[in-house]
Amino acid sequence: MSQIKPAAIELLPLKQEFETKAVLRKTALAHQALAELKGVVTSIPNQHILTETLTLREARESSAVENIISTFAEVYQSSLFSNLFASAAAKEVHLYARALKKGYQLVKQHGLLTGNIILQIQEQVEGNSAGFRKLPGTKLLNDATGELVYLPPQDHETIVSLMNNLEKFINDDTMMDADPLVKMAIIHHQFESIHPFYDGNGRTGRIINILFLIQKNLLDIPVLYLSRYIIKHKNDYYRLLQAVRQTGKWEEWILYMLDGIEQTARESIILIGHIKNLMLEYKQTLRTKLPKLYSQDLLNNLFKYPYTKIEYLEKELDISRSTAIRYLKELEKLHLVSKQKIGRDNFYINQPLFNLLAANK
Repeated sequence: MSQIKPAAIELLPLKQEFETKAVLRKTALAHQALAELKGVVTSIPNQHILTETLTLREARESSAVENIISTFAEVYQSSLFSNLFASAAAKEVHLYARALKKGYQLVKQHGLLTGNIILQIQEQVEGNSAGFRKLPGTKLLNDATGELVYLPPQDHETIVSLMNNLEKFINDDTMMDADPLVKMAIIHHQFESIHPFYDGNGRTGRIINILFLIQKNLLDIPVLYLSRYIIKHKNDYYRLLQAVRQTGKWEEWILYMLDGIEQTARESIILIGHIKNLMLEYKQTLRTKLPKLYSQDLLNNLFKYPYTKIEYLEKELDISRSTAIRYLKELEKLHLVSKQKIGRDNFYINQPLFNLLAANK
């Protein structure tokens, strides 16, 4: 049996035609869905609510791709701010969410998605600053058989050179005259093939996808997440990644990524529509039945945190603890939240919102 050698990855741009007729047709559909999603997001009064709730949802699912499994309840019960986590997996999920928010802030601030930003994202994901791989030994194995599937570049200088080239390709549109969605598919494949880190490559790569769409003004905030699509089609994801490496044929991989964008955008439009309608129902109930309690900040809190706590209300509404307790008791009477004691903490759950976020469709 011949020994697998480290991959010899070509620098970008690659000299071939990516935008076939099938790719162009699928690109148009993906753009249409993305534009509709961008418009729907603007209809939510406080978009920050979506970034909080959906970021944690994506963080859980992106971690699940790497077999870091947590329940939605564990994720929403946990808090990075207070360093309290329902499980080790839930902590990993919150680290991912923090990395995504950090990357979003940096891309909005600088308008670029640089190698340094990618390093900062991975540092947040993994909680260490090991940086690009310096030691050989990283290899990709088949989860089921343990067979060696792919050997990424092992030399530190090669990894740095490839990442410098990828950074230029991401930010310099003159390097390749192609639709940004096609370019995103190429970027994701190149990054996962370089596999520049000891760990966290998959999660970092999926964050790069989101940030690239924001950098190209295809989205305003991070609300399109491909992890759920990848989980549903996980075998195809890894099969097509490897197929491009072995054959150099890109069309099926690009179509897979474009289909993921289109399907995920359409699912997100439906989900955000449901969240918006639920917010309107809660707003109407609060205004008519608890007019003295109602405020936009209170409504935002109930949708920012599916599992809210007395402390969250105190901080965000700038009210005393006794007032926060009174508010939550009134909300509980109207069945807008349900109280649940978990460990030593009392959580107040927006059950309809939680059900929407946890639905596996």
